[in-house]
Amino acid sequence: MKTRDFKSSLYKELATVTKALSNPHRLEILDLLSQGSFPVEYIASQTNMPIANASQHLQVLKNSGLVETRRDGKYIYYQMYDDQVFDTWMAMRQLGFSRNEQIHSLLTSFRKERDQLDQISSDELLRKIDNNEIYLIDVRPEDEYKLGHIKDADSKPYRQLLKSMEDLPKDREIVAYCRGPLCMMADEAVLHLRKKGFRAYRLENGYTDWVSENKPVVKGD
Repeated sequence: MKTRDFKSSLYKELATVTKALSNPHRLEILDLLSQGSFPVEYIASQTNMPIANASQHLQVLKNSGLVETRRDGKYIYYQMYDDQVFDTWMAMRQLGFSRNEQIHSLLTSFRKERDQLDQISSDELLRKIDNNEIYLIDVRPEDEYKLGHIKDADSKPYRQLLKSMEDLPKDREIVAYCRGPLCMMADEAVLHLRKKGFRAYRLENGYTDWVSENKPVVKGD
């Protein structure tokens, strides 16, 4: 094989990976899989896609080597292939945030509509946890909480939270977090908590960022 043909073949194969990352639905799936491994039914429900569509996107990710499967009983679970895929997703997301002004514009506009919800950084949260200054809640679905969560966080899934606010302490600040900066469950939770008179804040990023910063977590099965 000629050198030029050889190089073209290499770049063509590399493009299969970047092509897999060029679809917004597949990026949302990767964002979800950064939380852990899930069956296609759960992935479809969380990304608001028909199961058939979610399955097709998962096959593209699997064929590109970004996702793998494992069987647990009658269910097949999808997960990121390894930590390198997780690191790549985090780096790509960060690149998008730092280079695409439209992302900041969309987030700023969304939060301004919700009275510019206050956020706290992961370092500030860690300090407040150590000083027992806040009540920390994880508003992701319980399945994701069980796979791993920030140390000292209580599971308060967003939909159940709206029905059980009377159980929350009113003498402490409440900090809510979800999957990451592209996840809006924490925003919605904080908005409703503030309407009910709670001093509530959103963690600036989310669980995946906390993990990538090697801060203390509790891991499940």
